[in-house]
Amino acid sequence: MGVALVTGGTSGIGAAFARQLAAQGFDLVLVARSADRLELMATELRATGRSVEVMQGDLSDRGDVARIAARLEDSNKPIDLLVNNAGFGIHSAITDPDLTELDRGFEVMCRAVHVLSGAAARGMMPRGTGHILNVSSTAGYITMGSYSAMKAWVTSFTEGLAVELRGTGVGVTVLCPGWARTEFHDRAGIRKSSIPNFLWLDAEQLVRASLRDISRGKVISIPTLRYRTLIWLARHAPRSWIRKVSGAISSSRRKPVNV
Repeated sequence: MGVALVTGGTSGIGAAFARQLAAQGFDLVLVARSADRLELMATELRATGRSVEVMQGDLSDRGDVARIAARLEDSNKPIDLLVNNAGFGIHSAITDPDLTELDRGFEVMCRAVHVLSGAAARGMMPRGTGHILNVSSTAGYITMGSYSAMKAWVTSFTEGLAVELRGTGVGVTVLCPGWARTEFHDRAGIRKSSIPNFLWLDAEQLVRASLRDISRGKVISIPTLRYRTLIWLARHAPRSWIRKVSGAISSSRRKPVNV
């Protein structure tokens, strides 16, 4: 099937991509910050008969991003599928004077996505084949602060990339998942009980849907009918209503702080 490079490939949605791509016959290049978790995932996937290369790197470090970009452009070891998945929740207020979390978010979820997508495209275009998948979020269609803004950027950027690469043989898809049952929300400090059960998705379910959408040539992948319906409503509802709903969701998701 070829070789897929997955960022954030040791947990959550990224791990689900790694496992399902291995099951489809892809060899893997896994990128993550933790060397221990990389080796655990690599051992698991190698047991299925797949070749797995690991690259320890932090996508908030521009040197690491440049090293991964060079791997994507290496014509001697071509990459057939890039999954730009790495990310994390951002919950600092827009008015917060401390921009540390915001700066890291931009580096990981905007700049790295741009750099790695461009590198993958440059590596794929001469061969006239390949696919780039950027993981965004349905949060990009509502207004929950900086995280929503960054994910809206990822969606718009990916659509623009699809326009730029039209006719080159390189496909582009943006995955906009809803709430998935992964450790992402625990790390982000989100109170999961505030989210209705019917809105939760399994990571394996949404990855299967996105890979199916890739095979169909879709540019925007929103897994499940329920989320496609909700996002259709979000795109057509009055913006004042979207802001009101976004505020209610943001307030309900915050875990209480013990003092």
